[in-house]
Amino acid sequence: MQVTELANDGLKRAYSVTVTAADIASTRDKRLAEIAKTVSMPGFRPGKVPMSVVKQRYGAAVLGEVLEQQVSDASRQVVSDRGLKPALQPKIDIVNFADGSDLEFRMDLEVLPEVPMPEFAGIELERLRTEPTDEAIDKALASIAERNGTLADAEPRAAGAGDILVCDFTGRLPVNLLKNGVGLGARPGSPGEPPTDWSVDVSAGLSHEVAAIGSERGLPYFDAKVSGTATESGFIRIFATRPNGLAAKPAATYTLSVQAHVAAGALPQGAMAQFGFNERSADAFLRGTRATCSLNPHGDRATFELVDDAALAFARPVIEISVPAGATVDLTLRVGPMRVVPGAEEPEAPAFAGGAATDMPIEVAGQGFIPGFTEQMVGMAPGDSRDIDVTFPADYGSAELAGKHARFTIAAKALKARRAVAIDDDLAKAVGMADLAALKDAIRGSLQREYDALSRMKVKRALLDVLADRASFPVPDGMVEQEFTQIWQRVEADLKAGRLDADDQGKDEETLKAEYRTIAERRIRLGLMLSEIGRANNVQVAQDELARAVRQEASRYPGQEQQVLEFFRKNPQAAENLRAPIFEEKVVDFMIELAKVTDRQVTPDELSAAVA
Repeated sequence: MQVTELANDGLKRAYSVTVTAADIASTRDKRLAEIAKTVSMPGFRPGKVPMSVVKQRYGAAVLGEVLEQQVSDASRQVVSDRGLKPALQPKIDIVNFADGSDLEFRMDLEVLPEVPMPEFAGIELERLRTEPTDEAIDKALASIAERNGTLADAEPRAAGAGDILVCDFTGRLPVNLLKNGVGLGARPGSPGEPPTDWSVDVSAGLSHEVAAIGSERGLPYFDAKVSGTATESGFIRIFATRPNGLAAKPAATYTLSVQAHVAAGALPQGAMAQFGFNERSADAFLRGTRATCSLNPHGDRATFELVDDAALAFARPVIEISVPAGATVDLTLRVGPMRVVPGAEEPEAPAFAGGAATDMPIEVAGQGFIPGFTEQMVGMAPGDSRDIDVTFPADYGSAELAGKHARFTIAAKALKARRAVAIDDDLAKAVGMADLAALKDAIRGSLQREYDALSRMKVKRALLDVLADRASFPVPDGMVEQEFTQIWQRVEADLKAGRLDADDQGKDEETLKAEYRTIAERRIRLGLMLSEIGRANNVQVAQDELARAVRQEASRYPGQEQQVLEFFRKNPQAAENLRAPIFEEKVVDFMIELAKVTDRQVTPDELSAAVA
């Protein structure tokens, strides 16, 4: 084997490796000989097939197997002979090979950097300490008493947040011919992105951006901010599909519903808002059909008959605001879902499995239902019925419902109020404690563990900040790219689901990617430093610690603990994945022990604020 170094730049290495034809032929012949001992072929006894026949039948497959093995063995030898510590799997490119000739390949890799050890005694940290107050314990007791209370009949009245309404409800999926009529996938920024398959078009002199996203009455919206001066007769157009997104037939009747209103600013003098369809053939615009759009928060609805033209292929729903030439525009248009149904009448919406209940107690404005569901029940009284529109989250467990617009018809039957039970020994026994004093002690201990965990989180964060500030060594680009890819996938999922961090809202994609790439680089650098500190100081994860972590992981799945434990038993590598976080915590503990740590007493609220 011949090895030539091609590059040695920072952490990057590249080598040209040549494996001789003789080595390849020798290994191939040995493998073919092994096959010949056992192979069976028609016309020959087992083990008596001539080598020429074996080679003809299996030569190509064996050669591929041998080449793969030769590349693997040679790569390992290059790494071993040079004492390299690859950061990731080397990249292999075959440069030259023909049967009977030498194999030449190029190997590119990045090596792990030298990680300098910090001076632990020079690290100064502050640790916040706090203890549960009597008020916090009393508050926890009151919460337990309320959760264990009973529901009592209340005088009929309009329900407010926290009241309990006993209801019947049925959920249905309203018909919508638009693929993403509900309007998911918008991203705020400058310009940001409208919902998936949607578009925002403005005329010359005007600019637009997606200023914000959110939900109202259970349905998503995005804010299209438009500003500038129309240099000619201008327009603002919001399309809910691509040009060929909705197939249409000549003379068909469609009913279009839109949700849009001016959330900030105002239409310029002389502007006119309409909605309708742009009707297209396969490759050309045919006509636009419009109705007046009131731009009121409750939306608009109109029925349209499409052109009776055999060339008609697509109908593209649009909200259009015409702007006089020279008019100054500075407004934010809040745009909700668009919906298209066939015909002039509302088609029957099909019910979906699991979407109905009878005599269901629901806490008004409470948790546990689809976002936006219980909030829309405020003001309902026994005897009232109401239709509530919601959108299932994009990551909802049922693929049939994920991202879909649903309409629930709710009938309120009775109003209940939760009556807390007395805070006494009986309450304590009801939750498995010997008496009230034991319950208070349990609450105190639980709160203390919570406070201690917050305190440690604050110390760990400060420690990692110190290490990050002192660490200036280079990190492998490939590791950073892998970490960034994982982070960005989560960010994109949050964007699509409308869960974007408040700090990230309003930033364009380029800015977000730059910030998260910096975070990825910091994580890799800190990870390498913690790994090296642990290795140099013989920090290890004991088998009982790993077993305890497995049991804790299983406890997260009540009723399925044995299945989870069996999974880890059959998949040891899955259990090994739990080792890394344990190792990190032990290294952090090791450094905190050696650092100069000053304790400071604070209130629970001050601790929570410091960690937020």
